[in-house]
Amino acid sequence: MRAGFLIILFSFLITGLYSQNFNYPTTKKSDVKDDYHGVLIPDPFRWLEDDNSPETEAWVKSQVDFTESYLSKIPFRDKIRKRLTELWNYEKMGIPYRAGDNYVYSRNEGLQQQSVYYIRPAAGGEAKVLLDPNKLSDDGTTSVTQISFSGNNEYMGYGISKGGSDWNEFFVLDVKSGKLLPDHIKWVKFSSISWAGNGFFYSRYDAPAENEELKAENNFHRLYYHKLGTPQSEDQFIFSVKDSPKSIVYGGVSENEDYLFIYVNEATYPHSKLWYKDLKNGKDIKPVIDEYFTSTSVIDVHEGKFVCVSDYNAANKRIVVIDPSNPAKENWKELVPEGKFVIEDAFTAGGKLFIHYLQDAYSKIQVYELTGKKTAEMALPGIGSASGFSGKMKNNELFYGFTSFTQPYTIYRYDVEKNKSEVFFAPDIPVDVSQFVTEQVFYTSKDGTKIPLFLVYKKGFVKDGKAPAMLYGYGGFRVSMTPSFRLSAIPLLEKGGVYAMACLRGGSEYGEEWHQAGMLDKKQNVFDDFIYAAEYLIKNGYTSPEYLAINGGSNGGLLVGACMLQRPDLFRVAIPQVGVLDMLRYQKFTIGWAWVSEYGSSENKDQFRFLIDYSPLHNVKSNTRYPATFITTADHDDRVFPAHSFKFAAELQDKYKGPDPILIRIETNAGHGAGISTSKRIDEITDILSFAFFSMGLEY
Repeated sequence: MRAGFLIILFSFLITGLYSQNFNYPTTKKSDVKDDYHGVLIPDPFRWLEDDNSPETEAWVKSQVDFTESYLSKIPFRDKIRKRLTELWNYEKMGIPYRAGDNYVYSRNEGLQQQSVYYIRPAAGGEAKVLLDPNKLSDDGTTSVTQISFSGNNEYMGYGISKGGSDWNEFFVLDVKSGKLLPDHIKWVKFSSISWAGNGFFYSRYDAPAENEELKAENNFHRLYYHKLGTPQSEDQFIFSVKDSPKSIVYGGVSENEDYLFIYVNEATYPHSKLWYKDLKNGKDIKPVIDEYFTSTSVIDVHEGKFVCVSDYNAANKRIVVIDPSNPAKENWKELVPEGKFVIEDAFTAGGKLFIHYLQDAYSKIQVYELTGKKTAEMALPGIGSASGFSGKMKNNELFYGFTSFTQPYTIYRYDVEKNKSEVFFAPDIPVDVSQFVTEQVFYTSKDGTKIPLFLVYKKGFVKDGKAPAMLYGYGGFRVSMTPSFRLSAIPLLEKGGVYAMACLRGGSEYGEEWHQAGMLDKKQNVFDDFIYAAEYLIKNGYTSPEYLAINGGSNGGLLVGACMLQRPDLFRVAIPQVGVLDMLRYQKFTIGWAWVSEYGSSENKDQFRFLIDYSPLHNVKSNTRYPATFITTADHDDRVFPAHSFKFAAELQDKYKGPDPILIRIETNAGHGAGISTSKRIDEITDILSFAFFSMGLEY
């Protein structure tokens, strides 16, 4: 009784303190208007797109100061930061990679800004530091994006990102001596390091204009070969699509280094073209798939034939064999037919073929001979997500990671011959996960479609509608939402709250049809799915509108922005992170043009009509009470240009004069999310949880 009284009193106090029109920093408005197919659309905050101007810099500083001033008044902010720091402080390991007689893996002692790469003998022995990213910058904001070993395992290529940018630089390390070689590759994006002989293949763009690195469109992706010991200026040009500046070109080399495979995608369109080059016996690049009708990728080469995973005539995908001497699709031979569940991934190791299926958004692994005969099912620890599979055909072992909402990322070593997994590394986390339970339910969306929803809460949870809840979603680009352990949710769960994750259409939980049901003119299905998830939580007593927060990043930031505007009555808090929020101009910045196949473009009259209907920036209304809103972005985000968030914050602050705050959190020396340092990640989650709890009138 007394606890309930204190919550009500606290709620009254903060409502009295903050139920007012906020004195937001001044944001000037211009009279810019654009004509979209005869419709004039104002864009009064267009000037915020100029990220190099002193005006934008001053605006950013004023917003940062305003947000910090608000957050500093939250009395339990430091308590949440302390708890998150405690939770983060445990040893973590990445998936081991077998490099000759050694294992190479990343490890973080707990609170190191970046994980360190180690090498140790596979037979056992002392681990030595191979590469420490923490020494690459003073503040821990330079991260390693990938590592790759030469065929003889003498060299390790690695990529770095500075400040979270998508731009990468490649370097090469001599594994035995640990010395850095002079090789240095710049202006790399969307590329692997694919070794062949005495060098590697990689993809890059031309250098952008000065001060336009994080903003300018990226065009004419090209594949090159770099020979060790030579300058980048001498790299051999391999392939590009001359008449298609928007094509993305990716090269991958077979395990035996006999073949180079070249994939060409038109933006994020699900279909791709495929060429190959025989690196041993031929000079010509030859087509396998020279038109866009399928998404087909090579798993391995067996007896001179390409073993592939393909969605051709199979929405859930199947395994086929392609003869490079006769590659027409009518000549493909089916190895493993399409099944009830969608193929998430397929790979080979130890002479076997492994197929990773998704069954209602969680992992199932089946084992096959290369003849297509099923021999076993890999026993996984439970309902969760397996990932990071690392193995070679010549080795009898395979490493993978497994996680669920109640199991932190654990590394397993799998013996291919015995079909048996054993724990290779299990983290010792500073929280008792046995107090939490996971439930999967299926709710009905607006059009009758059944949508999976994962729910996590404490044992003994009472459905009285009074628990704080965080609803997370994404819903796009064929990205499947599968179970994973989330440290950021622990303070919410410890408080008796609910963490909910909806598997919305637009993802690939149920194959390509599921994806297509949430793209282009069907994007509203995704928003409906999310809204109906919220209604399910409320109707079934998990929470209520005054205790419900919604959260999502990137395409999920678009999701949150659209839903908070369409149904503001359902949510107490909205947290759109690094969101795509200006649907009329997103394609004009960095790699934004690549999403036209997913969203459509305002340059198309018919597509403009459905984009303008849900574009968050263009659907903010005056005299409407919106949820307390916490927008996040970062100054080095060159995936989703920060101006999306800048303009959305300005629009909301300009039109909404109600009692709830509209704040924008702008991180420095950080990007779209990958490689962010430990301290910055803890700080961001601290502010998100503090804002959410405070806005709900709760104490921590």
